[in-house]
Amino acid sequence: MVKLRMRRTGCTNHATYRIVAADERSPRDGKFLEILGWYDTQIKDDNFKLDIARVDYWLSKGAKPSETVASLIRRAKNPALKPHHATPAKKAEKKA
Repeated sequence: MVKLRMRRTGCTNHATYRIVAADERSPRDGKFLEILGWYDTQIKDDNFKLDIARVDYWLSKGAKPSETVASLIRRAKNPALKPHHATPAKKAEKKA
């Protein structure tokens, strides 16, 4: 089965990722079918780019995205969405 997942690139302490379509049996940084985009963890805003047409193609063929890639796809299709870590956590209410 084909999975849409991230492949680590970059150097030590500066991880960058390529979003790829790969066979689920291949290792994380191993053989892949196609590069679909990139994701840079060091950049604050606009830190990823995806080829939505190719992502839709692979999804139509039955590819399964990883959890992180699914989140990036949602953000790419709806730019108004912010990442989950952009909003502060809710404080727990104290019980009397």
